[in-house]
Amino acid sequence: MKSLGFAWGIGGILLLLTFAVVRLSPMALELVTLELQPLHLGALAFSVLYMSWAEGYKGFHLGFAPRVVARASYLRAHPRPLHVLLAPVFCMGYIHATRRRKLLSFGLTSMIICFVLIVRMLPQPWRGIVDAGVVAGLALGIGSILYFLGLKLRYPERPDVGTDIPESGNAALAP
Repeated sequence: MKSLGFAWGIGGILLLLTFAVVRLSPMALELVTLELQPLHLGALAFSVLYMSWAEGYKGFHLGFAPRVVARASYLRAHPRPLHVLLAPVFCMGYIHATRRRKLLSFGLTSMIICFVLIVRMLPQPWRGIVDAGVVAGLALGIGSILYFLGLKLRYPERPDVGTDIPESGNAALAP
């Protein structure tokens, strides 16, 4: 059960992110069939670069990805049947987390949902431009999770980042 929770937590999140990339990619790829003006090309470059930095690096690599692996590691060390069953939700910080982590997780999810609803209303090429940036950020996020997973598998004794687990607060866990 220990390894199942670890694998399901990280694997479930990777599946969710991959699904988002697959769903958004056609709109972004449609840009190659359009005749883009210099303004569109500049916006595309900005979107991809900004989202790679803000979403991919700042959001995923510096925050979400190491915390997902740390929470999956915590789940492996402290499995509970319900947490293992809901491992992706557990690893994202929606359950068995500090009040602050839950508020941040739910707040960020609400913002993302609003953003998605607004972007859906944009006409091409603008929707494709935004989607290209999001795809770049999500792809970097997937890579970041795999990077931190690789570090954890290679160096299991390496201390994790804070897990935001209620019992341990923000203390990093050493296996």
